Amino acid sequence: MTIRNLEALFQPDSIVLIGASEEPESIGAVLTQNLLNAGFDGHIMLVNPKHKNIFGMVCYADVNDLPQTPDLAIIATPPKIIPSLVNTLGQMGTRGAVVITAGFAEATDPQGKQRQQQILDAAKPYLLRLIGPNCLGILVPGIGVNASFSHINAIPGKLAFVTQSGAIVTSMLDWAHRQGVGFSHIVSLGDMSDVDFGDMLDYLANDSQTSAILLYIEAISDARKFISAARAAAGMKPVIVVKSGRYAEGIRAAASHTGALAGSDAVYDAVFRRTGILRVYSIEELFDAAETLATLPRLRGQRLAILTNGGGFGVLAADSLAEQGGTLAELSEETLAGLDKVLPSTWSHGNPVDIIGDAPGSRYADALQVLEKDKGVDAILVINCPTAVASGSDAALAVIDSLGKIKNLHVLTSWVGNGSASKARSLLVTNHIPTYPTPARAVTAFMHVVNYRRGLEILMQTPPSIPEQFTADIDTARGLVEAALDEQRSWLTEPESKVLLQAYGIPVVLAKTAKTIAEAATIAGELGGPVALKILSPDIIHKSTVGGVALDLQGATAVTLAANEMLVHLSQVLPEANIEGFSVQPMVKRSKAYELIIGMVSDAQFGPILLFGQGGTAVEVINDKALGLPPLNMRLARELIARTRIHRLLVGYRDTPAASIDAIALTLIKVAQMVVDLPEIMELDINPLLADQHEVMALDARIRVEKTDKLAPAHLAIKPYPKELEESIPLSDGRTLFLRPIVPEDEPALRAAFTKLTPDEIHLRFFVSMKNSRHMMAARLTQLDYDRDMALILTDRGIPGKTDVYGVVRIVADPDREKAEYAVIVRHDMTGMGLGMVLMQRIIDYARHSGIKEIHGDVLRENKAMLKLCKVLGFSQSFVPEDMSIIKVRLVV
Repeated sequence: MTIRNLEALFQPDSIVLIGASEEPESIGAVLTQNLLNAGFDGHIMLVNPKHKNIFGMVCYADVNDLPQTPDLAIIATPPKIIPSLVNTLGQMGTRGAVVITAGFAEATDPQGKQRQQQILDAAKPYLLRLIGPNCLGILVPGIGVNASFSHINAIPGKLAFVTQSGAIVTSMLDWAHRQGVGFSHIVSLGDMSDVDFGDMLDYLANDSQTSAILLYIEAISDARKFISAARAAAGMKPVIVVKSGRYAEGIRAAASHTGALAGSDAVYDAVFRRTGILRVYSIEELFDAAETLATLPRLRGQRLAILTNGGGFGVLAADSLAEQGGTLAELSEETLAGLDKVLPSTWSHGNPVDIIGDAPGSRYADALQVLEKDKGVDAILVINCPTAVASGSDAALAVIDSLGKIKNLHVLTSWVGNGSASKARSLLVTNHIPTYPTPARAVTAFMHVVNYRRGLEILMQTPPSIPEQFTADIDTARGLVEAALDEQRSWLTEPESKVLLQAYGIPVVLAKTAKTIAEAATIAGELGGPVALKILSPDIIHKSTVGGVALDLQGATAVTLAANEMLVHLSQVLPEANIEGFSVQPMVKRSKAYELIIGMVSDAQFGPILLFGQGGTAVEVINDKALGLPPLNMRLARELIARTRIHRLLVGYRDTPAASIDAIALTLIKVAQMVVDLPEIMELDINPLLADQHEVMALDARIRVEKTDKLAPAHLAIKPYPKELEESIPLSDGRTLFLRPIVPEDEPALRAAFTKLTPDEIHLRFFVSMKNSRHMMAARLTQLDYDRDMALILTDRGIPGKTDVYGVVRIVADPDREKAEYAVIVRHDMTGMGLGMVLMQRIIDYARHSGIKEIHGDVLRENKAMLKLCKVLGFSQSFVPEDMSIIKVRLVV
């Protein structure tokens, strides 16, 4: 359940407060006063069996006595009676409730969780949605709802704030009042028994009164639901998050290098990055980001000009911008000449633009007018530090006046100081101009907007085609895993791990197993040349740390000597270890190869997490890593590589050639696919993975497996490509086409297909004329969340993006997955072959198997062919009253 009935919570016509009171300083009294004084135009009812009147209003003894069914119930009663209250409300027809009361799942009382489940059980038959329990309440200022026990009300605005913590709400309200920032919604979720962050993201993403969403997260209850909702919301409007508990205990005490490196906070970082959410690291940053988003128009780019009356503060701001990866605008010759005309000769003649400490307000205005005309400037940070010869308030008024005269002027401000700057800051706040106490905070706020935009651009980039197509030997891989589990082993041996990697096309140095020293010596002789000798023991994971590895051994004698020494040493340091033998493999020497690590660990909340970084025996000490979520494509894999420090070496330097980034990225994709296919894999290390300019080679690997009830792909936080929907479609002319789910790599082919559509086809499909197909549109059509959308593309077999597109059908489901809108198009030169029928039948089958109950669409009256097809398929048809040129078609599936 996602947004179903959430309108009862956030758009009610009537509200009942159960537990109303007028006892001073009680929660019931605060709730009552807040509810009555917020300006709600609907009907408010109060319930308390101990009172007949509260604050002059009639108070009812029981919900059954209410004169009408409330849309929304606010419950602040003792915990024990709440399940029966919810049941009664559900029977009455109430569809939303906010449970303020604590003492449920968060309590030490063992009955707390049981009571919380009783509330959910009571609500479920009626689809009654619950916020809480143990929450501060909700505020919807635009309609006058303050159903909370906050100390002040919120003013209407365009920001939504969703949090688990009630204390954060009150802090946010204090700040917002000082800054004049308003909200569309403030929601305290509390224990999230029902409505959670995923639900709120889906609701607010489609709310026209919300321009940006702020989140304070302590924990996420449903990983896949959150990721799916966050991806959708972040693509529509900015979503900014603070996640508490950055230094909490990691995933668990893991035996692998990957497990030791992949802490829980780093996992959240990976999740937020994958969804397009912008993460900030303090409430202060969240406040600053909120102010920037609330008051700064949409930026066209990331180039910042700095205008200041104090050179030192300008330099500090420029330093902060550089540290955060920002771009200092390069002023054009025309701009420099224009500034020369309006500024003293001693101005800085560059960016930062230092207009000297005696600058009056008029000088600020003149400089702004010149800078605004520079096409290389996307935003301007105006800094004022107090001086005895110029008024900071006059300067603020000049900026305010300039913004009133110049359209699309993007300005952030920082009036430095506490005393004399306070009045100027108040003027800026009153006029909705973003202002910050220090230039560094202003720069950080600017970079929040820039980084949000960058993140979206990265996510919408078209991934390159995979350099080679690979087909995994899944049977061999699964056989290895099942054999280990049947033998009640948690770890595959090194040779087994390498065979598993080889089944996914990952180059490995194969190791041979020897049960005795004599066998190891014989193998070494057969291999010829130097070899590596490693101990085999289910009790020894990190072999090199306990002396279980010997390298560069030449011949049988050297191997015999090294094996004896190894056994003696291990008997002293790990006498309890069960030694099963040795592995022997040829030495691989590549002087200009890099040692990397690719790994995976299963997070309790988000499932498999991938890791890439600098490898070797000191991997934890170096701690150079980046985390990501499977599945991957080439763009995501390259981005994962680029986030590490070693990437700067991998691209080549001085006389050292670059490593094959494509080969490394492809290996990441193959590991990700392995993780998708085999939910039993709990931890994996490939360390070291050698990478040079030609290829990669896995020298060592370890894999931990565990029996699991989850079948692929249920173990993943992101639903992977549904290969089971692939199908060959024979044509009457003897050709065979390939029907499959669309992938991001299809974007170039889809854009090319648009160019082959006739103007009439475009009009019938999109209802408008379209001169060209832009990248962003095609990207949005190909980059799907398979959890909620599906598009099937009819093409030739081959590399995605490099084959012709003959037809596409898609459905876009609502967040509840109750209904979905369809769209279909077949290239005009392929009509008359029954392909439209094939595409529609397949998407109807998909909808039926996915639990979608209704497919609908809008069809132009002139599109006779589509209307005929819909009639054959059983769609009902009806006119759209507000536009008689459109016919609404519906099919119950």
